[in-house]
Amino acid sequence: MPNEKEREARRVVFERPLTAQMMAIDGTWRRPCLVKDVSENSATLKVETSIEGLALTEFFLVLSSTGLAYRRCQLDRVNGDELEVSFLHQKAKKKQARGTPT
Repeated sequence: MPNEKEREARRVVFERPLTAQMMAIDGTWRRPCLVKDVSENSATLKVETSIEGLALTEFFLVLSSTGLAYRRCQLDRVNGDELEVSFLHQKAKKKQARGTPT
């Protein structure tokens, strides 16, 4: 298991944060944000508008204006206007060949 320094070495810190959107899983709300840094498993976001009252336990981080690039996230920590989130990975679906008995 990598130690803290190895994980930090794999983290990309952007000189100019990337613009993105946070969106509810059901699409009921959307908020602009900036991606300050990112790693394989997590990211740090900066929000400029209030997030009070939003269900942030699980949401999408939309990285493109067309919505085709996104990651499913869960909130880990709030520090003022910064959010630390971790990425949720989909479980691999077992593919079953057609015509084979179960």
